[in-house]
Amino acid sequence: MAEWWRGAVVYQIYPRSFRDTNGDGVGDLAGIRQGLDYIASIGVDAIWLSPFFTSPMKDFGYDVSDYRAVDPMFGTLADFDALLAEAHARGLKVIIDQVWSHSSDKHAWFAESSSSRDNPRADWYVWADPREDGTPPNNWLASFGGPAWTWSAKRRQYYLHNFLPEQPDLNFWNPDVQDAILDIAKFWLDRGVDGFRLDVVNYYVHDRALTDNPPAHRNRVPRMATDMQRHVKDRSQPETLLFINRLRALMDSYADRMTVGEVGDDPPLPRQQEYTEPPDRLHTAYSFYLLNERHGTPALFRSALESWAAARGWPSWSLSNHDVPRFPTRMGGDNPALVRALLAALVAMRGTIFLYQGDELGLPDAHVPFDRLRDPYAINAYAGGAGRDGARTPMPWTDAAPMGGFTSAPDAWLPMDPAHLPLSIVAQENDPASMLAFTRQLLALRRATPALQAGSALPLTSPDTVLAFQRVLESEHIGCFFELGGVASRIDDIGAGEPLLLVGGAAIRDGGLDLPPHGSAILRL
Repeated sequence: MAEWWRGAVVYQIYPRSFRDTNGDGVGDLAGIRQGLDYIASIGVDAIWLSPFFTSPMKDFGYDVSDYRAVDPMFGTLADFDALLAEAHARGLKVIIDQVWSHSSDKHAWFAESSSSRDNPRADWYVWADPREDGTPPNNWLASFGGPAWTWSAKRRQYYLHNFLPEQPDLNFWNPDVQDAILDIAKFWLDRGVDGFRLDVVNYYVHDRALTDNPPAHRNRVPRMATDMQRHVKDRSQPETLLFINRLRALMDSYADRMTVGEVGDDPPLPRQQEYTEPPDRLHTAYSFYLLNERHGTPALFRSALESWAAARGWPSWSLSNHDVPRFPTRMGGDNPALVRALLAALVAMRGTIFLYQGDELGLPDAHVPFDRLRDPYAINAYAGGAGRDGARTPMPWTDAAPMGGFTSAPDAWLPMDPAHLPLSIVAQENDPASMLAFTRQLLALRRATPALQAGSALPLTSPDTVLAFQRVLESEHIGCFFELGGVASRIDDIGAGEPLLLVGGAAIRDGGLDLPPHGSAILRL
């Protein structure tokens, strides 16, 4: 059976900010349904939906209080079923987020677990006694700030939370917890979803002895104290892979399903490869290797590709998502030519490609005033920017102020950045020179070229500012060249290459390829 996910392009939807149909200023499942024709027109193969489950929204859906229910702000299970059917009718696969490392503190499981030390779910979360002086049992720090432990007066113990105190960690050492999670997976697989994006998949199991993390010995103090530790005890424990083996067996019992893991660790690429080692681990995974970087250099992309050359697993790559500043600002300096070169480089990479809503429009990171920030991480780590909220503002469907067709309300849960309105879908839809048209051209080329989907990636000799590699599948050889340094360059001796894509004035002359600053070329060699 063909593995549809291998080499696919997946479009990430952040439901709160995609499209609002009931005028409450929050996107919903009906809005996603309305946008399916547009999404399909881009040329992607699948959509990934960030969480839409019942939640107190302390972390905007990544704190789930009912894994089997749709939060009323997004709609109903019937709305989801309709969305799934309509996506499938358009040839789009549907991947949904699953947040299993932790639940909301409002989940019924946690309410029972925290009620006493001897109830049926007493060991479903990670509880620990204090040290003799009353302090937490070890030095682990939460990603969103402060200790990773919060005191429960009722149990007179601490509970573990790698993120907010309202996100207690489930105890994967307990086989009943693993069974309950697999039952949730079955629920959604039986409804027909095509795959799961697994949030912080390497956080599932903790060191049972609660050993302290060692210091990271960084040269400077980072923004968040948690980065001063090497997280060798509170994540990426080998026992996590045993649960993944069970999950993979379940996935393989259904036809044509997949998993993609979010793997956050240091170093990122070896862990990403470990979690995708065939045959019984994740189908694919992504790390923050590209997502955390502010300079999209040829060396960065080249190292990503080369690190996977001998790996048996399959990588996924993205330049933007809901957790990082948008790549046109973060990497591209809001330079349209460089933004196009970076997107072209991403689409040409070996792996499964993830686009975040708005990438196809070239949206810059949004300005969000401090008094409008909603993300707890952005507020806790505030240093003058919008944090994650800069990537989460509403999609501009039209150029009409104030809300660009996202909602009929005068405002929304996050503001519309006026700078996004001229880049709206309507403004770009019929412009052949637009970023949207360019994205469609790129994805059509990838879909029509088997080597770009599934071929190997081999480095090519090039000037320092040019990312150059060859995608090879059987007799098909595709040369990919991207000038990322802003310097006019030439690649000699490319032979009679057939141009499949020439961008920004790139041209074949005298047996070589001339690349202007931020020019791109994809050639059949």
